[in-house]
Order: sequence, then C-alpha cells, then structure tokens
Amino acid sequence: MSGEKWTREEMILAFNLYIKLPFGKMHKKTPEIIELANLMGRSVNSVTLRLVNFASCDPYHQNRGVKGMIGGQKQCQPIWDEFANNREALVFESERILAEKQNQTIETKFNDLLFDIKDLKGETKLREVKTRVNQNVFRQIVLANYNRQCAITGIDVPDLLFASHIIPWAANEQERLNPENGICLSALYDKAFDKGLLGINADYEVLLSTTLQKNKGKDYFVKYFAPIEKVKLQMPQKYLPKREFLEWHLDCVFEK
Repeated sequence: MSGEKWTREEMILAFNLYIKLPFGKMHKKTPEIIELANLMGRSVNSVTLRLVNFASCDPYHQNRGVKGMIGGQKQCQPIWDEFANNREALVFESERILAEKQNQTIETKFNDLLFDIKDLKGETKLREVKTRVNQNVFRQIVLANYNRQCAITGIDVPDLLFASHIIPWAANEQERLNPENGICLSALYDKAFDKGLLGINADYEVLLSTTLQKNKGKDYFVKYFAPIEKVKLQMPQKYLPKREFLEWHLDCVFEK
C-alpha cells in the first residue's frame, strides 16, 4: 500500500499524531509512529515523512524558516487549515477514525472518560462525548508541548499533570483546543491558576494573588508559593502561551 495516494482519513490520522508528539520525536524509531504505520498498512518512513510535511505547515516552524517538502506540504495544508478554522470537529473526527482503525468505537476506547454518561441520549450524549474526548486530546497536545513537565516545577509524573486552560473551556469556544491556550501545570498550581490565585504576566513570570500574599507567614506558603513568585515559566517546545490570553486571565480571573 505504500505507493498508493494518501486518503483524507490517512492524512487526518497522521495529523492527529503530529499534534500529540513532543518536538524532536518525528523519527522512524518513535514507537507511536511505528504503531500508526502498522495500523495504516504503510511504511514507517512514509508516515515519518508525512509528519515532516505537517511540520512544514505549522506556523511555529514556518516562523523558524523551515520549508519542508513543498509537494507534501500542499497535500497537508488543507488539513492544517481545517484544524485552524474548526479544531473541535477535526480533532473529534481524527479520534473517531483512530478508534475505528483500532477496531474500537469512541465509547469503548474512552470508557474511563465516558462511563458516567451511559444513560444520556441523542444530541446531549454526543455533545458530552465530543467535549470529553477533545479535552483528552487537548491534554495530550499541551503535555507534549511542555515535554510532559510542569512549566513551574518541572514535575514529570503524568498522573500529576494537567493541561490548564488560560481562557477557560466554557469562556471561549474558538480557542478551546488552541495549544497557545494551554499550560502544563502540576495539580496544586493548576487549581491555583484556575481559581485566580496564580497569574502569569506577559514576561511569563508567576504572580501571586493578594489572597495568597496574606498567608506569607504560614508554612505552606513558604514551601509551595514563596519559591515560585516571579519565577519564569519553563518554555514549551513549540507553542508559547499567547500573551493576549494571559492578559485576559489577569483581567478576568486573577485576584489582584
């Protein structure tokens, strides 16, 4: 099959993997690439090359002057544009296709995310399924962007890491799955950021709210908050937190 033209479904599967892979893992020894090649019945080299084509469509790499292979880029650009214009629909479609290739349904594959909504019906259920699946993919994208480490502490235990939305999921539909709207944070700081107890300024430095500052004499403040004040975030591999989103969080969520 390696010589056959790529179908739209195959292009979407390659894109799905591209957005989840940490930078620097687009080579033929990466287990995820080998696994996808086997699922698709294509060579590992072919899939790796397609990921490189997607890299040439990525604005991050374009800004670095990476050209890629023009022929392959032309095939990939429509998928990239579709993602830019309608992230939620394309991400969900990519997960549905991937589950199908793995001989599963979305509901069986993501049973641990969906077990409590089995009694929902129709559009209500579909909407909830899409939301949870897409949130799961967003987490994978953000963790990959930060090399699976907390941007404040460097903690690299996946079970302790969250993809923290800068502008909350419910507040801006268009930016829900934008990698520039996510920061990888460990549990304590994810919660503090979500509740406005932490902020991040335009220089990517951590700010502490007045509520936290009132606890300066307490042991937990000395241990967990004093050391991170004005600390600069560990920079992600590709997508920096968008400054406009950080400003929105400071204006609308952060406790001055």
